[in-house]
Amino acid sequence: MKHASKAKWQVVLGLVSVFGIGILSAGAQPQTQANASSQTQKTAGQQFKNIQVLKDISAEQLIPSMQFIAASLGVECEFCHVEHQMEKDDKKEKQTARKMIEMELAINKSHFNNEVEVTCYTCHRGAPHPVGVPIGLAEAPKPAGPHVHDEDAAAHANLPTADQILDKYLASVGGAEALMKIKSRVQKGNLEAGGMQYPIEVYSQAPNKRISVAHPQGRSSVTAFNGEVGWLSIPNGVHMMTAPEREAASIDAQMNLPSGLHDLYKEFRVRSGEEINGRATYLVLARDPNMPLLRLYFDQETGLLLRQVRLMETPLGRNPTQIDYADYRETGGVKIPYQWTLMRPNGSFTIKVEQVQQNVPIDEKLFVPPSSEGGK
Repeated sequence: MKHASKAKWQVVLGLVSVFGIGILSAGAQPQTQANASSQTQKTAGQQFKNIQVLKDISAEQLIPSMQFIAASLGVECEFCHVEHQMEKDDKKEKQTARKMIEMELAINKSHFNNEVEVTCYTCHRGAPHPVGVPIGLAEAPKPAGPHVHDEDAAAHANLPTADQILDKYLASVGGAEALMKIKSRVQKGNLEAGGMQYPIEVYSQAPNKRISVAHPQGRSSVTAFNGEVGWLSIPNGVHMMTAPEREAASIDAQMNLPSGLHDLYKEFRVRSGEEINGRATYLVLARDPNMPLLRLYFDQETGLLLRQVRLMETPLGRNPTQIDYADYRETGGVKIPYQWTLMRPNGSFTIKVEQVQQNVPIDEKLFVPPSSEGGK
């Protein structure tokens, strides 16, 4: 029982440690503020041991690429790697994975102008071994995972414009003037994951600072973004966020997201959204070359944001993160969700807020990144 409890806690910690951003691999190394910037200048071949196929991609893209493979096959790191000795080539699966990556890259280069269209998930669909024979079904299978391709825009000519949807969203939460009056927010509640529940606090300060502190089994798990850099707890230290992780964290950190979307993204498209918990939605696709692809689902009746799906680009495909928002309540003149559920291919967790304080002082030390001496 003790070992099972420890394993479950590690799973929860892994989810909590990446609150709102990409998932870290067991092979990720803790970074200090000083060496985080230097890593972004290196290739994967320079930063990691025994990289043979993806050696020319940036070092910070290697772990997200491994995450994409794991999610596409429904496996953990140890499916291909020797635990705690990632550089070893002892497993046949690792050799096979290299050949499959080479095949994928060659197909996309030859047939899709180097665009990432064919991926591991194209064939594997969450299984270690792809199925080559169609299975008879009573009805046509539904596509799995978030849809990443745009549909024909002509089919959506009668939908409201993106500006109309975003303006309704802003009005539904209280309007720009009410939002601007909120300078800080402290939320306290519980995080539920893996059948377990832990206290959590989320500290937000306008315009774009946010830190969450969860307490699984009496420990602290931190995810923070101070408007410039971000960091999070991992089992062996502190990880300074890479550029793609910072971009994702910056979205969560926006206290005035309803009025600030046009500052973050330059291009918006409208599509028919899927039904979410019985509510009809409009889908707004937000694009910007410096930000993750964002899919926003708005309640057609209330205008409130019900779901956000962001897709982090990797050389092998897109890693999805989905956040569902619920239990909106008016607090201090603005409506905010008192519950949100974050989902990724490897798991999910839900945060339920019990107490909210706004325009209260927040210790600035919370937003100071760890020192360059180990980050502890």
